[in-house]
Amino acid sequence: MEAIQSNVLDPLKPYLQPITSSLPAPVNNAIISLIGSPCHSALVLDLDVTKDPACVSLAISKALGLAIVSASAIVKVPQILKLIDSRSSAGVSFVSYALETASLLITLSYNVRQRFPFSTYGESALIAVQDVVVGVLVLTFAGKSAAAAAFVAVVAANVYVLLFNDMLIDAQTMGYLQAGAGLLGVASKAPQIYAVWKEGGTGQLSAFAVFNYLLGSLSRIFTTLQEVDDKIILYSFIAAFSLNAILAAQMVYYWNSPATPKEQRDQSRKATEKAASAESSGYSRGSSARKPTTRRKA
Repeated sequence: MEAIQSNVLDPLKPYLQPITSSLPAPVNNAIISLIGSPCHSALVLDLDVTKDPACVSLAISKALGLAIVSASAIVKVPQILKLIDSRSSAGVSFVSYALETASLLITLSYNVRQRFPFSTYGESALIAVQDVVVGVLVLTFAGKSAAAAAFVAVVAANVYVLLFNDMLIDAQTMGYLQAGAGLLGVASKAPQIYAVWKEGGTGQLSAFAVFNYLLGSLSRIFTTLQEVDDKIILYSFIAAFSLNAILAAQMVYYWNSPATPKEQRDQSRKATEKAASAESSGYSRGSSARKPTTRRKA
């Protein structure tokens, strides 16, 4: 930190301090609400990263948290677009997304009730919404529209019970559920890992979502260590990172795979059916052409 201070920040102070000292009040208030007044004075006004090293760690944690929440708004969009474009759910496990949705809803409710900083859990709400969309698309393209509607109804009922009904689930029960949510989050990756292995390829699985999840879970380990004194949440992020790493490794391994065995079988079956149809059509036309006639020659 001393090297950064002397070699980078000190030479730039004459140019940066006029800017940082004249920031609009709403910006200053937002920064103070995130890192506190002492850290705001040290890092923003004085541009001094050596005064309190804890402020630097807190600022990095807050920046990572906000980046994760921002990225989570679009992390599943490529997966959604890929499903819509292909109109196929090959390689995408509905069970995985259903389990992850349940885990995220519990985590969101637990953090809200514990009044933890939004930057440490905000992505749970945004990713849960996208997971529901992915789940509906997977079921719809598998020809299970009724199941898709039932899935949405179950999610809506759970949102009401977990977030808006304290009478049914008290604080102690919520703690037990959060412990279970960590296991659900871990379990949600297992069906997807198995689906990729079984298919022999990643199918319609989005690489953008997989690698963003890997980086997000790693960043969440850091932000939890810095801002949240809760071992249950920490261990769940460590476990999630481990399984996300396996999924990312599968994505790299199957990166150049042109098609999964299942897709190849489907393509071969369609080609065979098309050839059979064409042969049958040609035979019918040929038979019609050679059909005996009763007309006399003139």
